[in-house]
Amino acid sequence: MESVDVHLAERSYSILINSDSLASLGQELSHLNFPKRVAVISNPTVDNLYGSMTCTSLETSGFIPTQFNIPDGENYKSITTLESIYDFLIENEFDRGCGLIALGGGVIGDIAGFAAATFLRGIPYVQVPTTLLAQVDSSVGGKTAINHPLGKNLIGAFYQPEMVFIDITTLNTLEPRDLSAGMAEVIKYGVICDSNFFCWLEDNIENLKNRKPESIVYAIRRSCQLKGEIVARDEREGSVRAFLNYGHTFGHAIEKLSGYGQFKHGEAVAIGMVVAAKIAAGQGFCLPQEVQRLSDLLSAFDLPIDPPDFSLEEYVVAMQRDKKVKQGHLTMVLNRGIGECFLHQVDDISAVFSPFVKHL
Repeated sequence: MESVDVHLAERSYSILINSDSLASLGQELSHLNFPKRVAVISNPTVDNLYGSMTCTSLETSGFIPTQFNIPDGENYKSITTLESIYDFLIENEFDRGCGLIALGGGVIGDIAGFAAATFLRGIPYVQVPTTLLAQVDSSVGGKTAINHPLGKNLIGAFYQPEMVFIDITTLNTLEPRDLSAGMAEVIKYGVICDSNFFCWLEDNIENLKNRKPESIVYAIRRSCQLKGEIVARDEREGSVRAFLNYGHTFGHAIEKLSGYGQFKHGEAVAIGMVVAAKIAAGQGFCLPQEVQRLSDLLSAFDLPIDPPDFSLEEYVVAMQRDKKVKQGHLTMVLNRGIGECFLHQVDDISAVFSPFVKHL
């Protein structure tokens, strides 16, 4: 069992990484003295694959699981779905002595985590991410949220899990497109804070695409280490945690404009990273060949790198509703070459993004 610790004083927790380990989930939760009565929040796809194994593991260790599935898809990360989780918890008489398990990808982790943060003003929860994107990003760090029709993740809370439990075997049932979407976030870590990791990714493209266990475990562990170190320094995104938003400003605009679900989150972030790198290059912070290296690596994982055809005005309106806008100013993350980044205030969004958007 690989382990990465996120150091947050009394909110510290471990990220456990292994293969064929889902059957030991109950045992690990027992070590935490996790509440015996638990709600397992998932979706029909993940439930059909891993729901029975998860509940059997819990029951074997003395837990009492009750399952609740929500529809599958980013467009269901909504207030309506959140209310259905509250209804389920209330109708089944869950109380503050109960816990919640998020079994699924990023949508499940985000909305179940937010339900845990807000139900009865907070109950314990554990992340059991089953997609690469969730394993390397959304399950770590305690960001929980739902979407609003006018923007992504606009309603949420910082609420740390008791544990993140990663079984890489769940990736065997992942569609290639979903694996690629997760790789976008893995690549992000190399760009913003670890040039050696970026080089390692360039050297291990085929191993990762073929899901070689050793390569997958290393990519997940290193991603979690890098994110965990940043979260430990800045839990609530007052400074360096904002670096993790690299590629997300433009990426979230793509998701919003195209309708949640048409572009997977990682695909939108991949395009956003290339746009950010081109902006950095235009201002002398990044070399054109470094932009090309990023584009080539993303393309090697079959990720899109060109923005969809929305107007500049549409992109600007979407970005102005981003969480990173304060008093009318947008804060972007730009890279310095490969392996370093910084925050950059954008006063004129139209002028900065105009060269990279088709004028319809």
